[in-house]
Amino acid sequence: MSTPSTARRNALAGAAFLMATSAVGPGFLTQTSLFTSQLAASFGFAILISILVDLGAQLTIWRVVAVTRRRAQDLANAVMPGLGVVLAALICLGGFAFNIGNVAGAGLGLEVMTGMSVKTGAALSAAIAIAIFLVREAGRAVDRFALVMGFVMVALTLFVAVASDPPVAEAALRSVWPARIDVLAIVTLVGGTVGGYISFAGAHRLLDAGVSGMDALPQVDRSAATAIGVASLMRVLLFLAALGVVSRGGVLDPGNPAASVFRLAVGEAGYKLFGLVMWAAALTSVVGSAYTSVSFLKGLVPSADRHATRWTVGFIGVSTLVFLTIGRPVAVLVAAGALNGLILPVSLGSMLLVTRRPELVGGYRHPGWLLWAGVIVVVAMTAMGATTLATELPKLFR
Repeated sequence: MSTPSTARRNALAGAAFLMATSAVGPGFLTQTSLFTSQLAASFGFAILISILVDLGAQLTIWRVVAVTRRRAQDLANAVMPGLGVVLAALICLGGFAFNIGNVAGAGLGLEVMTGMSVKTGAALSAAIAIAIFLVREAGRAVDRFALVMGFVMVALTLFVAVASDPPVAEAALRSVWPARIDVLAIVTLVGGTVGGYISFAGAHRLLDAGVSGMDALPQVDRSAATAIGVASLMRVLLFLAALGVVSRGGVLDPGNPAASVFRLAVGEAGYKLFGLVMWAAALTSVVGSAYTSVSFLKGLVPSADRHATRWTVGFIGVSTLVFLTIGRPVAVLVAAGALNGLILPVSLGSMLLVTRRPELVGGYRHPGWLLWAGVIVVVAMTAMGATTLATELPKLFR
């Protein structure tokens, strides 16, 4: 039987890995590989900017949720009546869009590993995700699953990154002095890592686990930093793996760029490894998306409070059914990341407004650097997101 301190440590680690593995889904693998093939070493600059934005956004959101002991949608409604409903709708719609791709990715992963059809693999993976929520202590099951799968993905991708022998010095140089800057890449990376539901995955998990209040802030900060660290490490490793391949003249398959990275770097064995990484990434994202999206319905939909498990199972089930009728998975996954980037200004902006309301945060004083960093992120992501929506996203579906 675990002690309270052990349970608390497990919750902190689980929240960190839930956020990280929610971010590392099929879209993450697809976006990173696709943009590396287009931008080469200069893609490192987009990664660096996204990491800085991610860290500032996550620290603000996790801190606000922790000190107020309230979910984000309730806080947004307190700031402006109806804003929480809008935020919840955006989060759930974005999470649903991502989950369609997550289910498809899980099916693709099992197809690569076992040869079963993508549809059969998707259905089997959805059943496994549903089973995680049906166990007696679902919260702990989610934490442990995210933790184990996170380690598996990082270890396998590290192996492929080393095998591809990337030009590390050039990647480091272009990360601070890029030959080309791509706005769509930055918006998509930010959206795919902290946009939409992903921003709140860990924060709401800690709240449900009872880790909150002013006294918990140091632990909350470490958990948030760990989450961004794990997701960023995975992004950098996959970037280096892809860069090693393309720098040697390898051409990635636009229909499945991430699989090309693994296959060209390690051969057919690498293709099988890709299947495992894709399946793990997709399944953890299915779990994270469903858990967090339903958490946004709590407090707004009475039934979601009373029957959270049923809503979560339904969310996964409907996502799986929709997958059977949709095509162009690469375009959908990139677009979902970019659209979630458009949600970030609303979600982060709402939490910044909460920090200026003493009746909500009590004696908490939000650090000035985080406040101004958040304001800059909101303004920049609004501008870049609007540009992307108007000029870039339509190209993905031509």
